[in-house]
Amino acid sequence: MQRRTWLKLGAASATLLILAGGTVALLQPGLQQGRLSPGAQEVFTSVGRAILDGTLPKEPAANQAALAGLLQRIDALVQALAPHAQAELSQLLGILGTGVGRRTLAGLAPDWRSASVAEVQQALQSMRSSRLGLRLQSYQALHEIVGAAYFSDASTWPALGYPGPLKI
Repeated sequence: MQRRTWLKLGAASATLLILAGGTVALLQPGLQQGRLSPGAQEVFTSVGRAILDGTLPKEPAANQAALAGLLQRIDALVQALAPHAQAELSQLLGILGTGVGRRTLAGLAPDWRSASVAEVQQALQSMRSSRLGLRLQSYQALHEIVGAAYFSDASTWPALGYPGPLKI
């Protein structure tokens, strides 16, 4: 094939993906009334486990409580976002919540719930090192939201070695 044919094929594929993803995101948004949908909660639970691996508590009950607290703080963070940022995040989570979107954007074959921590970490690394701006921006959004929401709770500060704010 000629280079021009490859470029046309790539542009057509990207356009199709954007239209399909946008349609899916409108039909199944990642945010419902300013809160994480069940599918978005699965995305953030899995991404949280992968990003915070080694930081989350080891015992299952404490681990589940930490992840539940993470989701609550993400909900609070999302509600504080500007409406246009909420809309973009809703679209991203809606797309990642679908099989096609998860495979295309994150490069993750198993669904979020059944993917191992290592598989999600590998998918995130592939997004982080991607030359495609959309994948890189998606990674940055997920990474920063998880980090900000998790470490905004004072109970997580010792894991960072942060003693807390100075008393004045």
